[in-house]
Amino acid sequence: MANNIKTIFSCTKCDAQSPKWSGRCSECGTWGSMKEEIVDTKKDRATNSKLSAMDTINLDNIETKNEKRILTNISELDRVLGGGIVPGSLILLGGEPGIGKSTLVAQIAGAVQSSNNVIYVSGEESASQVKGRISRLNIGYERIGFLSEVNVEKIIATAEQQRPALVIIDSIQTVYSSLVESEAGSITQIRACATKFLELAKQHEIAVILIGHITKDGAIAGPKSLEHIVDTVAYLETETTHDYRILRASKNRFGSVNELGVFEMTSTGFKEISNPSAIFIENEDHQIAGSVISCIIEGSRPFLIEVQALVTKTVFGYPQRKASGFDLNRLQVLIAVLSKRAKINLANQDVILNVVGGLKINDPSLDLAVCLAITSSLSDLFIDRKTLIFGEVGLGGEMRNVSKLELRLNEGEKLGFTRAIVPNSSSVINKKIKLEKIKNISEMVQLFKLK
Repeated sequence: MANNIKTIFSCTKCDAQSPKWSGRCSECGTWGSMKEEIVDTKKDRATNSKLSAMDTINLDNIETKNEKRILTNISELDRVLGGGIVPGSLILLGGEPGIGKSTLVAQIAGAVQSSNNVIYVSGEESASQVKGRISRLNIGYERIGFLSEVNVEKIIATAEQQRPALVIIDSIQTVYSSLVESEAGSITQIRACATKFLELAKQHEIAVILIGHITKDGAIAGPKSLEHIVDTVAYLETETTHDYRILRASKNRFGSVNELGVFEMTSTGFKEISNPSAIFIENEDHQIAGSVISCIIEGSRPFLIEVQALVTKTVFGYPQRKASGFDLNRLQVLIAVLSKRAKINLANQDVILNVVGGLKINDPSLDLAVCLAITSSLSDLFIDRKTLIFGEVGLGGEMRNVSKLELRLNEGEKLGFTRAIVPNSSSVINKKIKLEKIKNISEMVQLFKLK
């Protein structure tokens, strides 16, 4: 009988298990978090052996239905969510402290309550604080019910009784389940609470929004594993120099993960940016060497952005490479291609690259713009502010075509651009923008008369 009893030690913070006790968890590094647990392995085997088989469901007998989404009347948010909030979905909204998560969900609650009931659960703020925020945002709260509770069983019981269309949890780190023996905020508690909210959403067709805090390393505090439980994961990011907020989805079972929403933080809450391209490019009269304008695609919408490069002589022996908003490894590759294929000597030059507006870019169509910005700064020559630069650069210095080129050109046409540098393989025709095609980066250097 004794052989069937097994003693293990589990971490109350990250739920890691170990056969031996230690003062510090080897997984998360928390001190004094290892707790002894006793497991009856024979009981588990006996229970599993008595389980009966389940009946499978024939998918041909299931009727598919298009759920009517709950519109928030915030077009940027609805775009990121795939067209609105799906009833019965579990949404995780993450962001740094003070970035505006509570303000955004308050605006969502105000929009949804016009036609549906909403329950706002907060373990961090009182009812008067929440009402004050909603009043400041100039939105209604007639059908918003506030619940100051952190016990997940009581929250679910209230939601099952009132059957609202939306439940907001602010935040997932503050709630706990009485069935789990660990403190609120631990990964065990958060995982258990998220699973219970998932059951509530799926069984009763109630949409649930969970607010998750972001740690210093950019991960959702504690439950990074929450992302596989929820239906949608949306992150609220900040632009460093202005009061702009960028909402992007890293997971969405009901829409695209490539969509992006842009907001401006004002005294009355978030304001949608109807023309986001205008905030990512500076005034056209602002002429500096090393500044180039290009266009990226985020989901289904184009963004005009400005790429700035600063090339200075190296003070120390090893040249520095710095990038903000652009992949540093990709920058190293492009510098090597410039040195080898275009004979641009950067061995004794520091290269600093910045994407204006705080965006983080992964679009390869920005390669040619980066190369032109670097050579422009090195030669101290201006690039016309009415010129758009597109093209992916290969290791041989050749130009590769970019996707959705016509959409990018149309966006530039709206803002008055008259010239575009595109790969030679492009077949797009634009009547208002003059297209100049190049085969490689050597032709780019000759075209702009760069040294």
